[in-house]
Amino acid sequence: MNRLKIEPDLLAGALIREPVGDEKGYWVGAPGWCWDDADEAAYLTYRIRRPRGVEPDRGGESRIAKTTDFVNFEDVWSVHKDQYTSASIEKSCLHRGTDGQWRYFTSYVAPEDGRWCTTINKTTKVETLDPAKTQRLFTATEHGLEGVKDPWLMEVNGVYHLFLSVAKSTASTSKSSHDTLDIFNTGECVSATALATSDNLDDWDWQGIVLQPEGDGWDQYCRRINSVLPLDGRYYAFYDGSAGHHENYEEKTGLAVSDDLRNWEVLSPDGPAVLSPHTSGSLRYIDAQKIGDEIIFIYELTRANGAHEMRLSKFAADGFSLA
Repeated sequence: MNRLKIEPDLLAGALIREPVGDEKGYWVGAPGWCWDDADEAAYLTYRIRRPRGVEPDRGGESRIAKTTDFVNFEDVWSVHKDQYTSASIEKSCLHRGTDGQWRYFTSYVAPEDGRWCTTINKTTKVETLDPAKTQRLFTATEHGLEGVKDPWLMEVNGVYHLFLSVAKSTASTSKSSHDTLDIFNTGECVSATALATSDNLDDWDWQGIVLQPEGDGWDQYCRRINSVLPLDGRYYAFYDGSAGHHENYEEKTGLAVSDDLRNWEVLSPDGPAVLSPHTSGSLRYIDAQKIGDEIIFIYELTRANGAHEMRLSKFAADGFSLA
């Protein structure tokens, strides 16, 4: 397929958060958002990153912002990596269950083994989340993996689907692969997407890997689903792809389609579906969801100076197409 026709609109999207520095390695993004009917508001999770060696380096902080209009975002909560005794935090997501309690899913480097893990925290109010109450949800070793991170949640017919970025071992994987505390940045694994399902947000069934790299194309190292958009009776996934670990942190967006959320057909085998015009071309972590009569995209993309910013674009749902 060719590049998505919505690419110019994404590049011209509203700037909602800027990085804390003006060069490569400073990012703001990894967004995950949800609409809450009770509060009549959306909650946006995102992380702030600095280069290695610039404290608090890597993913040093994760925040939650609240908006009622998708124009003004007010930060209402934050957590620092030290509160998890972790080297880095990455993507998170948030959802209120039918019991009225919020679940905050996040991912960070586990201090005991240097592998990415995914956790859950419950609260009655977003602003009162207590990091000390965080519990492990998925660890790498329990599923024979090298890392589990970047949760994204959707509900279909009362079943919750949690997509996760996972590191699969290869012939080059060894114990020392975790010495950098980020195996995804070593080339000693491949980055794939796994799925877990639940009917209550607390008890999860591991479904296994549903999308993984293959062949020798532009996304032969990484295929990480960031969000899934139901459209015309099918499910369209925006995934981050890369050719190798040298493009880690600078992934580009691909598109895949499925009828059951488990079997995926890649629609962008010959190249990315969306690109930033700057430096690496990275436009990643798209979270696209339909709310009312609009489809809202929130995403991270590279600037001319190599830093990453976060933007938002709105589209009318009626007649919306990715063709």
